[in-house]
Amino acid sequence: MRTTGIVVALASEARTLIPHVALDRVTPLADGAVLRLSGMGLPAAQRAAQELVDAGAKALAVFGVAGALDSSLSSGTLICPEYVLDENGGRYATDASWRSSLQQSLPTTLRASGSLLSVRDPLLTVTEKADARRRFGALAVDMESAAVAAIAQRHSLPFISLRAIVDEASDTVPTALNNAVDAWGRPRTFGLITALCRHPSVLGDLPRLYSRMQRATHALRAAAQATGPTLGWHP
Repeated sequence: MRTTGIVVALASEARTLIPHVALDRVTPLADGAVLRLSGMGLPAAQRAAQELVDAGAKALAVFGVAGALDSSLSSGTLICPEYVLDENGGRYATDASWRSSLQQSLPTTLRASGSLLSVRDPLLTVTEKADARRRFGALAVDMESAAVAAIAQRHSLPFISLRAIVDEASDTVPTALNNAVDAWGRPRTFGLITALCRHPSVLGDLPRLYSRMQRATHALRAAAQATGPTLGWHP
C-alpha cells in the first residue's frame, strides 16, 4: 500500500532521505512511501507530483530547503506552513493534523504557522526578498510547493510542505553561483570555474553559503530520522 509521495527538488535534499535516488523514476522508500526527485521549478514539481499520484500515493509532501523572507528565520530552522501561496493569488491549505503530528515528533522547534510562497524564478537579493515579504506576507520562499499543492487539491489528497531554511532574508545569493548549478542543484564544473574567474569576489561567499546549506541539510536529516519515510503521515 502506498502512503506518502514526496517531491524533492535537489539531489542533496534527497540524500537526507535515501543514499541513492534516480533522476528519472519514482523511488520506493520504506513503509510504502515513494519519492520523486523533480529538479527545481514549478513545472518539474507538478510533473513529479502527478507521477506520485499515478504510482498510488495517498498523501503528498514537499521536502527540502527554502529561502527566508522573514528576518526572524535563521538557516536550519524547520517550517511547515499553514498555507502555500503562488504569485497569481493561489492559496492552498496544508493538512492541519499532519502538521500537528510533525510538531509532536520532531526533535527541534518547528514553525508550523504562516505561509510559504512559491515562485517561478529564484529570489536571490535582499531587495527581492523584502519586496516579496511586503507583497505576500509569506515567511519563506521556494519554487515547488504550490505546484504540488495544486495536484494534491485536484486529487483531494492531504498535503504538507516541510522545509529547512537555507539562505536568510539578509543573504544575497550571487547570480553567478546560482547559474553554476543544474536543475538538481549539482555543480556544473565548467560553469562554476567560469563564475569564479569572471567574479572572483564570489569566492568569499562560498564559506557562508556552504555553512547555511550544511545547517539546512542537518535539519532535514534530523527531521527524516524523527518522522520516518512517511514524514509522519499515517492513513
